[in-house]
Amino acid sequence: MPSRPDVLAAGAVVLRKTGHGSGSGGGEVLLVHRPKYDDWSFPKGKLDRGEHATAAAVREVEEETGLAIRLGRPLSDQRYPVTASRAKTVHYWVGRVTGPDDISGYAPNAEIDEVAWVTVAKAARLLTYDHDRVTLEEALEEPRATRTLVVLRHAAARSRSRWRADDRFRPLLARGTAQAERLVPLIAAYGVTRLVTSSSTRCVATVTPYADATGRRVESDDRLSEEDATAGGIAEVAADLLAQGKRTLVCTHRPVLPQLWEALGFEDRKLEPAELVVLHHRKGRVVSLEVHRVR
Repeated sequence: MPSRPDVLAAGAVVLRKTGHGSGSGGGEVLLVHRPKYDDWSFPKGKLDRGEHATAAAVREVEEETGLAIRLGRPLSDQRYPVTASRAKTVHYWVGRVTGPDDISGYAPNAEIDEVAWVTVAKAARLLTYDHDRVTLEEALEEPRATRTLVVLRHAAARSRSRWRADDRFRPLLARGTAQAERLVPLIAAYGVTRLVTSSSTRCVATVTPYADATGRRVESDDRLSEEDATAGGIAEVAADLLAQGKRTLVCTHRPVLPQLWEALGFEDRKLEPAELVVLHHRKGRVVSLEVHRVR
């Protein structure tokens, strides 16, 4: 029998500090118990149709535990068979609670009848599956929270050759406007709190839906525009982006990206319209990198 496409799911290994620190000796991890399978695992679930895995991970954690989270660095995917002809792929990230982390008011249900914060040592014993213990070990390799920098190329815009006015005012296509809307839950999954963008219309329009959805202010910077970008100006912007403690998104243009990558200390990475790179860094060191795109 031919194999069928994988079932796609997403979840998070949600960590929190305790009074004794956040490492393997003092941190806690969030686990859920499923009565149907009588197992302990991490909160996770299937992607809805058209849903991005990042958004699904955040949604599933909140649905199963009642806690709102943001995503940190990505972890290795899990893949295992669910039937003789089909496998499941689960995308995981480290998760951090963004609000209160009290679960005492959780109401048990048929899907999840218990949610628990447990010590790392207890979690290793309590987890039912070996692959979950491997994922936990990976999450604890860098237990401290990382900072997030999202580098985004603007969404699909009108053709240069068909735009007769000032290029700085060239707008998004209808497809680009739709891409900007689809970017909202993806960006939200990382809890971005600061938006820095080229002053050009197509870049501002790309981040405006997220700003509107979250009430965040858009910081428009001429130094990120094609017309005004210089090596010195981009270096200043990059230094500011890395120094800020906020979870930041920067939106710019394809011709400007090579200068930005160089200023950030990376090799040039070509991005398609509405494609982004998420850099997870701590004290000037990039811990991990991931790439996402909306169509």
